[in-house]
Amino acid sequence: MNLITWNIQSCRGCDGRVDPKRIVDVCRGMANVDVLCLQEVARNYPDLPGSSGEDQFALLGGLLPGFTAVEGIAVDVLGDQGRRRQFGNLILTRYPVMQAFRHVLPWPADPAVPSMQRIALEVVLAAPFGPVRVTTTHLEYYSEMQRRQQVNRLRELHAEASGHRGDGKHARKEGGPFETLPRPASAILTADFNFRADDPLHARITFPYSDGTPAYRDAWQVRHGGRPHDHTLGVYDREQWPQAYACDFIFVTEDLAGRVEEVAVNLDTDASDHQPVLLRLKD
Repeated sequence: MNLITWNIQSCRGCDGRVDPKRIVDVCRGMANVDVLCLQEVARNYPDLPGSSGEDQFALLGGLLPGFTAVEGIAVDVLGDQGRRRQFGNLILTRYPVMQAFRHVLPWPADPAVPSMQRIALEVVLAAPFGPVRVTTTHLEYYSEMQRRQQVNRLRELHAEASGHRGDGKHARKEGGPFETLPRPASAILTADFNFRADDPLHARITFPYSDGTPAYRDAWQVRHGGRPHDHTLGVYDREQWPQAYACDFIFVTEDLAGRVEEVAVNLDTDASDHQPVLLRLKD
């Protein structure tokens, strides 16, 4: 299973050019990708630098025939001529999508800084080794208070989902919305978390649960031990980010840690201000 997570900055590279095809080409060059978790995908935002207001959700999905596209719209506002302006996350996968969930994350008022609504997009995939939950999100950048509450909510959502692993079948409900579908405890969490590896919020993600919920582990640390995480932001774009650092991580539940074969940051591309991160799991 090859999974790539990437904050694509509305498909805008360090050359200022918006190019969805370049994004897909980079991912294809990294691996025979099975799952793409993308953040900062835009629809009808012509005022974004380099954009003409193109529907990036549709364009990216169209470049991967045979993949299922699941949208996670965080910002949904009225645009010009009555069209919606939408911004958020996108999961593209060749695996069957058994269920999809869109979790609006906490957004308490913090008037001192700009901020936006955030969403966690969760899918249950029929992976080769069995059902697995994949969640991707993009946490608040400017407000530490909002980001902290969003991390706590991610932990709550993981515990809630894990609690459904033992849901029983109810024959009389099959075929309707009450039908019981797999929602396993096994999970992968990816994001532009907007915190660094030494931030207490990173440790909060991996803090053990007391109710039997499997804890998350940083896949980079599983694979590379104490080696510092390769930078994922500001490698090429020094105008926005004078100092490079890592803020794009992949977490896996304890039961998946033994399947982690590779975690690698693509340090060669400047197709976004962030670098894509690859996770490879053994079947």
